[in-house]
Amino acid sequence: MTQTITPRRVRTLVLLFLAVVGALLAGAAPASAHAALTGSDPAQGVVVDKAPTQVSLTFSEKVATSGDSVRVLDPKGKRVDNAKPTDVSGTTYAVQLKSGLADGTYTVAWQVVSADSHPVAGAFTFSIGAPSKTTVAASGQEVGGGVVGWLYGFGRYVSYAGFIVMVGGAAFVLACWQRGSGVKALQRLVVSGWLALTSATLLLLLLRGSYTSTGKVGDIFDLNLLSQVLQTKSGAALVSRLLLLAAAALFIAVLFGAYDKREDEEKRDLTFGLAIGGFVVAAGLAASWAMAEHASTGLQPGVAMPVDVVHLLAVAAWLGGLTALLVALYRSDTPIESTAVRRFSQVAFYSVLALVATGVYQSWRQLGSWSAFTDTAYGQLLLVKIGLVALLVGIASISRRWTARLADTAVAKPRKAKGAADDAASGAASGEKEHAAARAGAASAKKSASAKTSGGPASGGDSKRATQLARQQAAIDTTRQKRQRDADPDRFGLRRTVLAEAGVAVVLLAVTTVLTQTEPGRTEQEAKAAASSSSSSSSTADSSSGALTLTMSFDTGGTDGKGVVSVDLDPARVGGNEMHVYVQRPNGRAFDVPEVKVAFTLEAKKIGPLPVNPDHVTTGHWTANGVQIPMAGDWKVAVTVRTSDIDQVTVSKNAQIG
Repeated sequence: MTQTITPRRVRTLVLLFLAVVGALLAGAAPASAHAALTGSDPAQGVVVDKAPTQVSLTFSEKVATSGDSVRVLDPKGKRVDNAKPTDVSGTTYAVQLKSGLADGTYTVAWQVVSADSHPVAGAFTFSIGAPSKTTVAASGQEVGGGVVGWLYGFGRYVSYAGFIVMVGGAAFVLACWQRGSGVKALQRLVVSGWLALTSATLLLLLLRGSYTSTGKVGDIFDLNLLSQVLQTKSGAALVSRLLLLAAAALFIAVLFGAYDKREDEEKRDLTFGLAIGGFVVAAGLAASWAMAEHASTGLQPGVAMPVDVVHLLAVAAWLGGLTALLVALYRSDTPIESTAVRRFSQVAFYSVLALVATGVYQSWRQLGSWSAFTDTAYGQLLLVKIGLVALLVGIASISRRWTARLADTAVAKPRKAKGAADDAASGAASGEKEHAAARAGAASAKKSASAKTSGGPASGGDSKRATQLARQQAAIDTTRQKRQRDADPDRFGLRRTVLAEAGVAVVLLAVTTVLTQTEPGRTEQEAKAAASSSSSSSSTADSSSGALTLTMSFDTGGTDGKGVVSVDLDPARVGGNEMHVYVQRPNGRAFDVPEVKVAFTLEAKKIGPLPVNPDHVTTGHWTANGVQIPMAGDWKVAVTVRTSDIDQVTVSKNAQIG
C-alpha cells in the first residue's frame, strides 16, 4: 500500500537533515590552514652557541604577514624582535632580533594568512647557550576557532547553499521548465537563494578581519580591520561577489517579471539572451571563490581556477536544479510536465559527468599520493564526500527510472481507446455539472435580485452564504487536484526519490564546506616530512663520532621544485672530512635532481666560499671525500639545488665545525 508523504513528515525530514548539518559543523575543528611551516632557522628545539641576528620561517606557500605575525619572546615573555617580517625568498620570511640577547630559551610565536585565505598559527622554541625555564607557553595561537570561527564557517555554508539554490533554480526554469517562471514557489526559492548569498557575503566581509587576526567578537565591526581586509585578495573577492549579486538581482527581476509575461513564442527568443547573461553572472560568482581559495595557489593555478569554476557551476546545476524540482513537485499548484522532468534528468547527467572529471583533477592536485586518502584529514573527508556522491548518483538513477515511467505513461494514455472514452464521459459529466452550477447560480442571482427588489432582509445573508460556498468549493477543488496528483504512483515515486536526493545533498554540502576549510593532504604530508627532518637535525652532532647533519627545505619555484636536502659531514672537524648529500621529496622519497653543489664560508675570518662538487652515487645521494675545513668556527654551509635547466635555489645553515 502506498504511503502518502504529509507536510509534517517533510518538515520532520528537513529538521533531521539540518540537525546532521549542525552536528557536522559543530564537530569540525577550527579551520586548519592550508599553508604549513616546513622549516625554520634556528630550527625547533635547537641550541645555538651564540645569539642569531634573525629568525626565519619557511612555509609551503606564500603567506600574508603583518607587524605581529612573528613574535620572538625571551624567557620572561618580553619581545626581542624589531619589526614586521620581511619576504626573503617568496616562501621564507625573516624577522630581525635585537642585539645582546642573553642565554636561555626563546619562544617564536607566529600567525599568518595562507594564500588560499585561511589563517594559520603555531609556536616553537630554541635556546641560546643552554636551555632555561621560560614563562611563555610554546603553543600556537588558536585561529579560526571560537564564536567568530563558528560564525565564519556558518557564513561559508550559507553562501554555498545560496549560490547553489539561486543559480540552479534559475537554470532549472530556463533550461527545463519555462512555465515555472510564473510559479510563486519557484520565485520565492530563487529569491531566497539570492538573499542568503548576499547576507552571507556581507557577514563574511565583516568577520574576515577578526577571523584572521584576533578572533574576538568585539573586533567584527572594527573599521581598521575592515579596511585592511578590503586590501587583501579575499576582501577583493567578496566585494566582487557583491557587485555581481547586483547584476544577479537584475537578472532575477527580468526572469520572473518581463520574461514570465511574454507569450511562448516570445519566450523562445528571450531565453537565449537570458541564458547567456545568467551564465556570465554565475561564472563570475563562481570565480569569486576560485580566485581566493584552494584553486588560486599550489600546483597549476592557471588550470585549477577554471576547473574550480566548472565544478561549482556543475554542482549548482545539479543540486540547485534538484531543489527546484523538489519545490515544483511538493509546493507548486501547477503540475510539472514529464518533459520538464526528463530535461532536468539530462542536465543532471551531464552535470555529474563534469563533477567527476573536475573532481578527479582536484583530488590529484590536493592529495598528491594514494596514501594521503587515509593518512590525512583531508583525504578522509574526501572519501566521505565520494561516498555521498556515489549514494546521490544511485538515488538519482532511481529517479531517472521514475521519470522514464512517468513519460511512458503520459505517451501511452492517449493511445488507449478506453481512456479516450473515459475522458469523453468525464468531459460530458463535467459539462453537465457546469450547466447545473450555472443554472443554480442563475437561480441564486434571480432570488437575490427578487429579494433586493422586495426589500427583504435576506439579501445580505445570501451574499455572505454564497461567498462562503465559493471558498469551500475552491478548497475542495484544490484538495481533489492534489489527491489526484498524489494518487499517481509514478509521480509519487519520483517525489519520494527526489526528496531523498535533496536530503543527501544537504549533508554533502556540509561535508564540502568542512573540506574547504581543511588542510590539503599534499600540504599536510609536506609539513610532516619537514617536521621529521627538523627533529632529526636538532641533534646535529653525535657524541661518539662528532658527525654533523644539517637538513634544509628548498623550493626552486618550478614544477616539482620542492624538497628537503640533508648534508652529513663526518667527523666535522678541522682537516679532511667525508660528506654525504641526500635530496628527498616532501613525502620522504629520494629525489634525483640534475645538480647539487655545496660551499663552505667562514664569514668571521672572511674565508670562502670553498666550493665542493659532490659525485652522484645513486638516486638522491651525492658524496665527496677529503672535504678540507681549514680552521674551527661557525661555518655557513650553502647548498645549491637545481631541479631543471632554469630552476635552482641556494639554501644555507650555519654550523659549528671543529
